[in-house]
Amino acid sequence: MTPKPTKAPSENSYYNRELSWLQFNARVLQEAEDNTTPLLERLRFIGIFSNNLDEFFKVRYATIKRIADAGKGGRSFLGGISASELMELITQTVIQQQKTSLGILSGIKQELKQEQIFMINETEVSASQSEFIADYFLQKVSPAMVVIMIGELKEFPSLKDSAAYLAVKMEMTKDDTTFTSKNNYALIEIPKNVERFVELPSQDGKKYIIILDDLIRYMLHQIFSIFNYNTISAHMIKITRDAALDIESDLSKSFIDKISKSVKNRSDGDPVRLVYDKTIDNETLSFLMEKMGIKNSDSINPGGRYHNRRDYIKFPSLGRPDLQYEKIKPLHIPGLSLVGSLLDKVAKKDYLLHAPYQTFSYVVKFLREAALDPTVKTIKITIYRLAEVSHIASSLINAVKNGKQVTVQIELQARFDEQANIHYAEQLQREGVKLVFGVAGLKVHCKICVVERLEEGKLKKYSIITTGNFNESTARIYTDYTLFTANQKIGKELNRVFDFFEVNYKIKEYKHLIVSPHYTRTAIYDLIQTEISNTAQGKTSGIKLKLNSLSDTKLIDKLYAASTAGVKIQLIVRGICCLIPGVKNMSENIEVISVVDKFLEHPRLYIFENDGAPKVYISSADFMRRNLDTRVEISCPIYDQQIKEEILETFDICWSDNVKARCISQKQDNVYRNNNNPKVRSQFALYEFYKNKLEN
Repeated sequence: MTPKPTKAPSENSYYNRELSWLQFNARVLQEAEDNTTPLLERLRFIGIFSNNLDEFFKVRYATIKRIADAGKGGRSFLGGISASELMELITQTVIQQQKTSLGILSGIKQELKQEQIFMINETEVSASQSEFIADYFLQKVSPAMVVIMIGELKEFPSLKDSAAYLAVKMEMTKDDTTFTSKNNYALIEIPKNVERFVELPSQDGKKYIIILDDLIRYMLHQIFSIFNYNTISAHMIKITRDAALDIESDLSKSFIDKISKSVKNRSDGDPVRLVYDKTIDNETLSFLMEKMGIKNSDSINPGGRYHNRRDYIKFPSLGRPDLQYEKIKPLHIPGLSLVGSLLDKVAKKDYLLHAPYQTFSYVVKFLREAALDPTVKTIKITIYRLAEVSHIASSLINAVKNGKQVTVQIELQARFDEQANIHYAEQLQREGVKLVFGVAGLKVHCKICVVERLEEGKLKKYSIITTGNFNESTARIYTDYTLFTANQKIGKELNRVFDFFEVNYKIKEYKHLIVSPHYTRTAIYDLIQTEISNTAQGKTSGIKLKLNSLSDTKLIDKLYAASTAGVKIQLIVRGICCLIPGVKNMSENIEVISVVDKFLEHPRLYIFENDGAPKVYISSADFMRRNLDTRVEISCPIYDQQIKEEILETFDICWSDNVKARCISQKQDNVYRNNNNPKVRSQFALYEFYKNKLEN
């Protein structure tokens, strides 16, 4: 079973943000544990769980550690718990979760054997496999491998963040004269540019996989053949470093140069976690910790034989589609053909794209058409995360070559995509795209695009507002809403946002859009207050929200006030949820579920009943302090009645999920919602919903 948290929610009104995030990652782990999830997909959920944990330690745990190291309690910042206490709770919870994940992984490997798929280690290699491994090692592994003899080095090498290393211990023979000490040590960095899972030749219809770590272990005697030793052993270690960017203030350097240097310096960040193979001997572990300057007060996690289990995300398919999710074919939007002018069609009517159920090709088509249309004069777009090979970037470059004025606001501080965005920024700049780097102290997280086309002597605006990224890769696995509209009032206000990027001492006014950091908090307060007032007057009221995270305590207080006033509130929150539902005289009218399934739930959606005339917004903003106060975010109203009804229906489908929905409660135990209603798996039901729309 997935582990329960080590400590119940504190006495106050909010669940701790970091512990809530760990409960989200426990839900990811539940997918790996779920026997109804296809077998190879379960392995990939192990990878997602591990990758999430790495990022958590790089960012959130590192922040808490900085607070503790500064000698500050941090209780006010961390919601009533001290930094040191929280670090201990996190470490206990993670150790428990890691233990569970290892058990799940072991079970999956046993089930793979029933499918004639065998994951073998270095002790199980046959004679024929030995020949293949020796050749593979010589051709692929050895040229990419770094081996460092550390036993007698005066200065210990700086280990790379999140890289996996084999810590090798050699017990030298009595007649060895190479080293002064009885034991000598080496580090082997597991190459990142070699596949982690090596498929060996099939035998009798059976497939064999050896993990790269074990392949290297098998070759240890060859690697260290010049030394005289009695025994040799290798255990894996990994450190995670603080991922904060330290951006220098040198005015003579461009912003791109500053971010680029800061990303490079990240590799020297302070260690915040050591994970090691729990079977390593104490002498070797003590030696390594001393050399790395890691104290017992740091997060030290005993783990299994293998680390960087995030690599399971890319576990090979092995020609077994029956052990994977069935690939769906993204659908078309009813009434919106990809043939002919998309801009002409949007001029007549708003359209909504719901990825990945519907094809992201509409976004690419929109920009490609704008790049070619001679009447299009300007394109403005915000970029947060692009695909590795981006058709979006290609279209923008194409537009410049066709004489369009293209403005791109690119967020160079998009967490862990900084290097990719620097690359794209430099490429776009070389091609003549006008780059804007946003506002000092504010991340630009909104995803918008405005195209201006000359029609009858006037510039007409065509806009895209999306809850996701302009990224064709993630559009296949993230659920998101994208609105195409020629509403001139919305287009005009989007232009004001772009103006703010360049002249940010002027605060713009908006009648339609809700824009952070200036207006979102008060606008949401007002919308909630309207529902409270409507309840008091006996009018129809209700609040429905779909979010990635809910942690802002002031907004939570406002939702508590609405609940106390009698407003029924339905929340679908994928990740962090600091709100505690179902508490008498505080939140008894609030229900919260979390859906974790095949696709990553990513949209932000706000629905306010408004006495029978619902106000509906799609948004880039979660209910977190950063989204409300320190980022540029946009919430866009849905005015088209048909689209509004579609969004309301899709929310209700998600809310009716009783297969992959977990109830968020005071207990924080991630219990699956179980009721007597017909089974609804919302992601599958939504695909059928859109399929039926095309057929009817």
